[in-house]
Amino acid sequence: MNIRFIFTFAWYYGVKIFSRGPSYVIASLTTPLSLLFIVYVLTQGKLVEFAVVGGMISLIGSIGLQSAGDATFMKLQLRVQEMYVASAVTPIDYMLALTMSFLTFSIPGIVVYTVLGTIFGLYNTVTALSMVFLIVMLTLSTSAIAFIISGLVKHVRNVWGIVGILSIIMTVIPPTFYPYTDLQNFSTSLIYILFISPVTPAAISAQIIFGLEPWNMAILTYSLLTLVAETVIYFAIAKYLIRWREN
Repeated sequence: MNIRFIFTFAWYYGVKIFSRGPSYVIASLTTPLSLLFIVYVLTQGKLVEFAVVGGMISLIGSIGLQSAGDATFMKLQLRVQEMYVASAVTPIDYMLALTMSFLTFSIPGIVVYTVLGTIFGLYNTVTALSMVFLIVMLTLSTSAIAFIISGLVKHVRNVWGIVGILSIIMTVIPPTFYPYTDLQNFSTSLIYILFISPVTPAAISAQIIFGLEPWNMAILTYSLLTLVAETVIYFAIAKYLIRWREN
């Protein structure tokens, strides 16, 4: 693993974006914060804690999925992958470097939702460490999905529509801003279908761990195992689809 390359790339494409394109950072916050405001108004504050915890999950998931546009642009337009073929950089190095940059890009949103969660008294040692774990797993899994999309798309213009649709299906429809039991009571089969999105098990796990929903060890275990399994599977598929020196 090329640690130097990974962190250098993440610095240039993640940290430096704050000065090169601050509007993109603000734009990444608009949808989750807008949904937080809508949930607060419509429920008169009753579900605001769900929206604060789910907003963090939705933010990470949406940025991870939307990064498919960047991955596709770099692959098809800039030909970045072809530049690294003759170097010591491996596909895993490249994937981890981009994933790190996406996580870095999420830092302003993470700070905002951490402050909101602290204001509402949602964080302690256990919940904070649990959220860190969920953020890491969700970043890896959604970024892997982004790489899968970039590996299948043949033209850059097609990726934006795909990402827009998937962002809604995989980050808004899952129980991120409302109790997962509401969806479970509505349709048990639907909630298991939505488990194909890593956002769903992450959101359910967060609701249980943060005490927003009744403690259910069986569902929590199933959700965490599903999240880990999806991360491994999606990452393996993404590595296969990234055409590199092995091909």
